[in-house]
Amino acid sequence: MDLLLASGLDLTNTLFLILAAGFTSFLTSAVGIGGGVLLLAIMASIVPVSALIPVHGLVQLGSNGNRAIMMRQHIDWRMLKFFCIGAVAGAALASMVVVQLPLTVIQLAVGGFILFLVWGPKPPNRDMSNGGRMAAGAFTTFVTMFVGATGPLVAGFVHRNNYDKLKLTSTFAACMTFQHSLKALVFTAVGFAFWQWLPLTIAMIASGSAGTWLGLKVLNRIPAEKFKLAFKVIVTLMAIKLLWQALKPVLAG
Repeated sequence: MDLLLASGLDLTNTLFLILAAGFTSFLTSAVGIGGGVLLLAIMASIVPVSALIPVHGLVQLGSNGNRAIMMRQHIDWRMLKFFCIGAVAGAALASMVVVQLPLTVIQLAVGGFILFLVWGPKPPNRDMSNGGRMAAGAFTTFVTMFVGATGPLVAGFVHRNNYDKLKLTSTFAACMTFQHSLKALVFTAVGFAFWQWLPLTIAMIASGSAGTWLGLKVLNRIPAEKFKLAFKVIVTLMAIKLLWQALKPVLAG
C-alpha cells in the first residue's frame, strides 16, 4: 500500500482513481469510446497538473493495449500500419513546434472537425485511402501533444471506415495504443519521473484490464445498430463539449 501512495496522493483518492480506471475502461470497451476523456476529467481534479497528461497517457496506453490484444483478431492491420506511419511524422513535427496554438482555437477546430467526421458526407462502402490513414495518424498525434486526450478525434477518423462494431473498437484501441506509446516516449525524453507514479499506474492498468474484459462481454451483446448509434452520440456530445468550452468565455463576456 505504501508503494501505491508514492505519488503523494492520499488513500481515498488513490483507490478512487483505481476504480475510475476500471469503470472508464469498461465504458470504452462496451460502447467504443468515452472512457479516456472521462478518466482525464476525473484525474484533472486529483492529479497535479504537471503529472496529469503523462500519467493519463501511460494508463491509457495500458488500457488500450489490453483491449487491442484481447481483440487482435478483429484489427484492421492496414489501417493501423498507415496510421502509425503518419503518427511518427506527427510526433516529430510536434516536437519541433515552439509556439502553441491558443486552447480556444484548438477546441473549436477539433470539436468542429469531429462533427464533420462523424456526421459529414461519407462515401458508402468505401474505406479511407492509405494516404488518408497516414494523414489521420499525423494530424491526431500532432494535436495530442497539445491537448492530451484525442480519443474522440481518432474515433472520428476510424468511424470513416465501414467497420462492424468489433473491428471499429479493436482498430481504434490499436491506433490509440501506438499514439500513447509515442506520448510516453516524448515525456520520458523530456525527463518526466514516471517511476514515482508507476505503482499507481500499474494498479490503474490492472483495474482497467478487468474493466476491459467486462466491457467486451457487454459489447458482444449489443446489437450492431444500437452500438453505432451510441458511438456516434457519445463522440458528438464530446465534440459539443469542446465547442462549449471554447465559446463559453466569449458568451460570458
